[in-house]
Amino acid sequence: MNHLTAPSILAADFANLQRDIELLNNSEADWIHVDIMDGLFVPNISFGFPVVEAVHKYATKPLDVHLMITDPDRYIKAFADAGAASITVHIEATTHLHRTLQAIKELGCRAGVALNPHTPVALLEDIIADLDLVLIMSVNPGFGGQKFINNTYKKVEDIKDLSSAHNPGLFIEVDGGVNLQNAPQLVATGANVLVAGNFVFSSDDPRQTIARLKHG
Repeated sequence: MNHLTAPSILAADFANLQRDIELLNNSEADWIHVDIMDGLFVPNISFGFPVVEAVHKYATKPLDVHLMITDPDRYIKAFADAGAASITVHIEATTHLHRTLQAIKELGCRAGVALNPHTPVALLEDIIADLDLVLIMSVNPGFGGQKFINNTYKKVEDIKDLSSAHNPGLFIEVDGGVNLQNAPQLVATGANVLVAGNFVFSSDDPRQTIARLKHG
């Protein structure tokens, strides 16, 4: 499977969000990554339901919603109703993970699990067959523009090994510090979805940067 790109609108210009969504619509981006932060699970606050609904109104690409929030079960239906195509919860914030994944799927969304940099891949062994997506955080979640953590490559390899045995169609997504220097190695080790925020939106030509991430 060719790898996908999912630019993160956390790095977009919030005063011109419709413009930036239309930029992504007209780019080679495959998904639009939407980071939801509650100020509790991570030390930052981002979007709520009205913004996700507004993004969905203008987006022609699927919304890849990443819930960096405590007790995500409370809000799964609301984000599905707001237009999420995929919903990813953090294993560190979810008490009954299997039940949460089933709830996401019952709402018609792709179900994902995210791992923080310190969380071992082995925790996914009993749930890997039930996942549509695994999101590896290659920085500590909460803020964009952080430095890529090199242990990510090993984690991607480990998840690829797990998925090859139990779930070969799994999306393996990497988020945090992704750029043209580390993207080829990430794809070579098994990643098939690359999230990039600051690297895309701070570039001189975001559409060209997305194309280079996808084909470079």
